[in-house]
Amino acid sequence: MADAAKAELYAMDLTDASWVSSSYTNRWTKTCVEVADLGGGAVAVRDSHNKELPPLRFTAEEWAAFRRGVCDGEFG
Repeated sequence: MADAAKAELYAMDLTDASWVSSSYTNRWTKTCVEVADLGGGAVAVRDSHNKELPPLRFTAEEWAAFRRGVCDGEFG
């Protein structure tokens, strides 16, 4: 089931996706992450300065786990 959900996300056309910049964008180091809502809690994430790279796509469960990890300080 998880593989099917992931395949469905990667099959989505993101041409008209609405990308939102991170509120942590740093204009001096030019680091910026953009996120697009894919529906149902799923998201796509890309580097705004390397838009030629394919965006990563996360299911609602994966995105929620990542957000919990950020809030719990797992990445700092």
